[in-house]
Amino acid sequence: MNLPLITDQDYTKVDYTKTELPKAEYDNCTFVDCNFSETQLSNNMFIDCEFVNCNLSNVNVKHTTFKDATFNECKLIGIVFTECNPFLMSFAFIKSNLSFSSFFECKLNKTVFDTCYLENVEFSKANLSQAIFKDCNLFKSTFNNTNLEKANFKTSYNFYINPQLNSLKLAKFSKEGALNLLKIYQLDID
Repeated sequence: MNLPLITDQDYTKVDYTKTELPKAEYDNCTFVDCNFSETQLSNNMFIDCEFVNCNLSNVNVKHTTFKDATFNECKLIGIVFTECNPFLMSFAFIKSNLSFSSFFECKLNKTVFDTCYLENVEFSKANLSQAIFKDCNLFKSTFNNTNLEKANFKTSYNFYINPQLNSLKLAKFSKEGALNLLKIYQLDID
C-alpha cells in the first residue's frame, strides 16, 4: 500500500474522534494535545514522530508502523501494540500511562519507559533486552517468558518478575527490587 507522505507537520489540539486522521506516512511530525481516543490508526506509518499530551486510549493500531516514535505525557490505555507492524518497531515513552496495554511477543529491545504508569501491562514473550524502566510503576504487569537481559529496573517499583520464567541475565535491579525477585520462594527476610 503506497501512502501519501506528510513531513515536518505540527498538529495541535485536533480532535480526531470528530475528524479522522488521513491515512498516510507521517515523517517527523508532532502531535500536541490531540485526542485519538478509540479511533482507527490502523495502516498508518509514524516515523520519527512525537506525541505530546495526547489521548490515544483504546486506539486501533492494527498494521500501524511506529519507528522512533516518542510519546511524552500521553494516555495510552488499552492499546494492543501486538497488532502493530513489527518491522522496525521502536518507541520511547516518557511520563505516560500505558495501563492495560499489551506488548505480547513485541520486539522492544532498548525501549525507554521513563516515569510511566504501567499497571496491568502484558509483557509476556516480549523481547525487552536492554530496555530501561526508569521510575516506573509496574503494578500487576505480567512478565512471562520475557527476555529481560540487561534491562534496567533500578528505579522502578511494584513489579513481580519470576526469575524462573524470564531471562534476567545481567538485568539491573536495586537491592529492594532484587528482593522482589525472591517473592516466589516465600522467604522470611528481615
